[in-house]
Amino acid sequence: MWQEYAIILVRGIGLGSVYALMAMSFNIVKVSSGILNFAQGNMLVLGGMIAYAATAYFGALSPVIWFLVMIASALIIGVVVTIQGYLTLLPLSHSEDQQSWLITTMAVSIIIGAVLLLAQGPNALMVRSIFPNIPLFGMRVPAPFLLAIGLAIFWYFALQLFMSKTLVGLAISALWQDPVAARAAGLKVRRLQLLAFGISGLVVGSTGFVAAPIITLASDSAVAYVLNGFVAVVIGGVASNTGALIAGPLVGVVAMLATFKIGGEFQGLFSMLMLVAILLIRPQGIFGDTAARRV
Repeated sequence: MWQEYAIILVRGIGLGSVYALMAMSFNIVKVSSGILNFAQGNMLVLGGMIAYAATAYFGALSPVIWFLVMIASALIIGVVVTIQGYLTLLPLSHSEDQQSWLITTMAVSIIIGAVLLLAQGPNALMVRSIFPNIPLFGMRVPAPFLLAIGLAIFWYFALQLFMSKTLVGLAISALWQDPVAARAAGLKVRRLQLLAFGISGLVVGSTGFVAAPIITLASDSAVAYVLNGFVAVVIGGVASNTGALIAGPLVGVVAMLATFKIGGEFQGLFSMLMLVAILLIRPQGIFGDTAARRV
C-alpha cells in the first residue's frame, strides 16, 4: 500500500514540477507586462515536439547530445515566444489599459494548435527517455519525473538570482512595482518586456524537451498544461516563484491521486476545486501579497 502512495507522490511531484515551471514562465511575463501568456501551453508542446524530432532524426541520443539539443530547444522556443511577445505587445503601444493581449495570446495558441493538428493529426506523439528508470523507495521511477523536479529547482534559483541580483532583473521587477515610474526613470520598458517573454520561452522550451516522455504531445493537450499552470500561479500567488515551486507539485500530487483513485478524466475537476478553495480562503495565494486599493 505504501508503495502505491510513494508512486503517486514521486510522479505527482514530477508532473507538478512541469506545472511549477509553467507557472514560473507565467510569472516573469506577468511581472514585466501584466500579461498572462496563454500561448505558453503550446510552446511547451513545441518543446516536446523538438525532443520527438531529435530522437526520430538522431535515434538514441547520448547524454551530451541530449543536453545540447535541450539547450537548442530552449533557445528556439525562446525566440518564438519573443516574436509572439512583440506581436502581443504591439497593440499596447499607445495604452497599457487595453486587454487585447487576451485575444492575441489565445489566438496564437489556437493557431499553433491548428498547425500541429494539420502536421501530425489528432494522435499524440510518444517520446522515449534516453535515461533508464531510477530505483527509488523499492520501485523504479522513470527518469523524466526526476529530471523535471531538478529542472524546476534549477530555474527557480536561476530566476531568483536573475531578478534580485542583476540590474536587468531588478529593472524588470521595477515594472511590476510601478511601470509608469519605471518609464519615467528612463527604462527601456518594451525591451525589458520582450526579454521577459524570451526568458519565459527558455523555461517552457527546456521543460517541454525534458518532460516530453511524461507529457502528452498532441494538438489539443496544451489547454491542460495552461490550466494547471494557471492554478499553480493562483494558489502560489501571482508573481511568486516560491509559491509556484510549492503549488505546482501540490497540484500535481492531487492530479495524480485523482488519476490513480478515480480516473484521469477527473484531473481537471480537482484542479478547479483547488482553485476555488484557495480563492475562497486566501484570494492572493499562499505567497501572494495583499493588494492595496485607493478609495
